[in-house]
Amino acid sequence: MTSRLSSGRPARRHILPGLNLTLGYTLLYLSVIVLIPLAALVLKAAGLGLDGFWAAINTPRVWSALRVSFLTALAASLVNLPIGLVIAWTLTRYRVPGRRLVDALIDLPFALPTAVAGITLTTLLSPNGWLGAPLLEAGLRVAYTPLGIIVALIFIGLPFVVRSLQPVLEDLGYEPEEAALSLGATPSQTFARVILPALYPALLSGFTLALARTIGEYGSVVFISGNLPFKTEIAPLLIVGKLEQYDYAGAAAVAVAMLVISVTLLLAANSAQARLGRRGQA
Repeated sequence: MTSRLSSGRPARRHILPGLNLTLGYTLLYLSVIVLIPLAALVLKAAGLGLDGFWAAINTPRVWSALRVSFLTALAASLVNLPIGLVIAWTLTRYRVPGRRLVDALIDLPFALPTAVAGITLTTLLSPNGWLGAPLLEAGLRVAYTPLGIIVALIFIGLPFVVRSLQPVLEDLGYEPEEAALSLGATPSQTFARVILPALYPALLSGFTLALARTIGEYGSVVFISGNLPFKTEIAPLLIVGKLEQYDYAGAAAVAVAMLVISVTLLLAANSAQARLGRRGQA
């Protein structure tokens, strides 16, 4: 006999176990995987004291490495927005030969070890590489420059943008653009005023995921960057260098600085995404 609430309505039955068990499992998982390691990191940096922490990060080399890491990640994520939109649009709106292969290749950065990607890109784009040599003759040096870092981060972050946009484009269908065209809108007006606003939350989500992934990227960048201090040295490499010198507290301080900046950017992006979502529902 179906149990009923005091109001007389049937009680909701859940397939999975109740709230206490699922919530407890969720909190345990987050604590073990995320919260405890982050707490240990913060505690290690806190051992320096406020003055010691500031002294550890307030050096020209640390600020330069942080600047290189965040600016190149930001540039790569912004470049991935139009590229990812075009790829997602092509995969969802057209049935071209090889579409399934291209769709599978989008996920290659997920499956490929990042170090392999870094070595491959460095081999292709180095001054004597297949692509690097003709580019160098044309006056464009890619490897061992910030541009090389951006290229590697574009490769790493592209799948996040494409996979964020694909389901939205599939759900959007053809009806909104057909209605706009039937009312006399041009294709450019239809895209700018009908399709693009519906994609804003997905674009921002893909950008946020790509930015979060590329900020701390190490394997694919360490080879192509050249690791030149004050020029192409990234913050993760600086952290690894401090660990190799047994400066664990200093490495933790730089990592906490990256963590604070990253969380601030992610909170700002999530807040903007929530506002876009509310505006779309209004």
